[in-house]
Amino acid sequence: MIEDDIDMDGYGTDKSFGGISRSSKQYGQSQAHRDSIGRRMLDSFKRDPNSQLTPKGTLGADGKVYDVESAAQNTANSPLARKLKGRHLQMIAIGGSIGTGLFVGSGQALAKGGPASLVISYTLVGIMMYCTVHALGEMAVLFPVAGSFSAYSTRFLDPAWGFAMGWNYALQWLVVLPLEIVAATLTIEYWTQGSINADAFVAVFLVIIVTINLFGVKGYGEAEFIFAVVKVVAVIGFIILGIIINIGGGPNGSYIGVKYWKDPGAFNNGFKGLCTTFVNAAFAFSGTELVGLAAAETANPRKSLPTAVKQVFWRITFFYIISLTIVGFLVPYNNKELLSGSNNASASPFVIAIKSAGIEGLPSVFNAVIMIAVLSVGNSAVYGSSRTLAALAEQNQAPQILAYIDRKGRPLAAIAVASFLGLLAFLAGTKQQEAAFNWMLSLSALSSIFTWGSICLAHIRFRKGWLKEHTLDELAFRSQPGVIGSYIGFGFNCLVLIAQFWVAFSPIGYKTKSTIELVQSFFQVYLALPVTLAFYIPYKLYHRTPFIRSYNMDLHSGIRELNVPELIAEEREERRNWPRWKKVYKYFC
Repeated sequence: MIEDDIDMDGYGTDKSFGGISRSSKQYGQSQAHRDSIGRRMLDSFKRDPNSQLTPKGTLGADGKVYDVESAAQNTANSPLARKLKGRHLQMIAIGGSIGTGLFVGSGQALAKGGPASLVISYTLVGIMMYCTVHALGEMAVLFPVAGSFSAYSTRFLDPAWGFAMGWNYALQWLVVLPLEIVAATLTIEYWTQGSINADAFVAVFLVIIVTINLFGVKGYGEAEFIFAVVKVVAVIGFIILGIIINIGGGPNGSYIGVKYWKDPGAFNNGFKGLCTTFVNAAFAFSGTELVGLAAAETANPRKSLPTAVKQVFWRITFFYIISLTIVGFLVPYNNKELLSGSNNASASPFVIAIKSAGIEGLPSVFNAVIMIAVLSVGNSAVYGSSRTLAALAEQNQAPQILAYIDRKGRPLAAIAVASFLGLLAFLAGTKQQEAAFNWMLSLSALSSIFTWGSICLAHIRFRKGWLKEHTLDELAFRSQPGVIGSYIGFGFNCLVLIAQFWVAFSPIGYKTKSTIELVQSFFQVYLALPVTLAFYIPYKLYHRTPFIRSYNMDLHSGIRELNVPELIAEEREERRNWPRWKKVYKYFC
């Protein structure tokens, strides 16, 4: 070999070292190595290499131990996978939270307050939710960050309040999973009559729900899409059937009309009965805010989220207000089968309405729909709690292990915690199943009120900070009720809390109750308040967190960079060619 023929680099090394041997025919053709399915599956559970956390003791610019800026950066740069599509988000908005709160819990509200109280309370909470979700949508389109509303409370209100709201929301969903499964076992008794131990069904539900969440956010989205379609079709079918039954088209053939609103009456237990139903309405609507939480894992939140937010109005109107109005027409509040006190707790007012009309077979079909609703809300419970716990950990407000997100974007440690607490559902096989149902409901119901109130307040503060540096025209999506809607939503939340305090302190029939029963009744209604304060006050005192002022808000971390003026101009040009019906439809949807 002649040395002059060899191409050398600056270090005296042959640049083509190994090149001749690699290209020689005796080595054959090289092929890309591909691991086995088992190896790829195991590797997917490894931590995402892009996930980085700020050390817990990092000092912020203000000298405090808690660093608000780093918390905002961590939630903005979360390695969660952005795989949810528009259709997923729309069905999560339309039917995501339709579960036992509507199908079963409404029976308890009907028994306590009567049909008029049922409709009024769900309507008022629905108006509150409409304002809340629009406020959340405005912030989530601009800041599609992990943790969503708890992160907004940390960024726009007070880190201590964000900590309290994050844990409040996580605990809400952590108990909703066993709560939904306990409620499912009560419904299953419609078929089994107690002949099969409820724990057998608990195990089946848990396995299905956990398996769905291990498929990642895309598995959650696809499952919710299917579940929501089934629930929406079932509710629409019930509305049509209920109207037919009411006017005398059922097998019994008798006209009902507003008979039950006259006898036994439209109201039960007066104004206090109305106030009592708010906690059931709040539980039924919980989960609506998941649309904002899912924004961090949506491929195009600018396009998908506004449509999903607008559709919440139709879900409130059709799937709650109209269906419950029909239930009130078909089932008197003194029906012994309603979920009330010591009465039979295994039936839904929707099923009772169908059964009372003399229709055979259909009650079993609707019970099957309730089973699907349980799977849906249980699926949402694992999703909501795991994402909130992971976001808290990313903000150094929870154990760091909970921030473990694998290469498929799954917060595995947080999912494991949610699944473990799902084992509480095995209480369904004990004699304390109704007590377990009531206590878990008490922890989760008013938690939603605190969450929604915080969203509205965060939006009010965000708008004040935003207008110091920007204009409303720079917002990618603007809340339809605006900041006035947030004030209305926040005010409604405060009124519900006041009404519930009165009901908790002086429940229906308090004169006949013992002191122990009164104390138990108070905490079953108002347990969320001491839990929230137990998180907020110690954290506030320990970290000395500041109240965030409008002039030093972080309005940049996690913002979705969009050329808003150009987008709006394109949309206006496109709208000019729409027919009138489409303009009206797109305004509401």
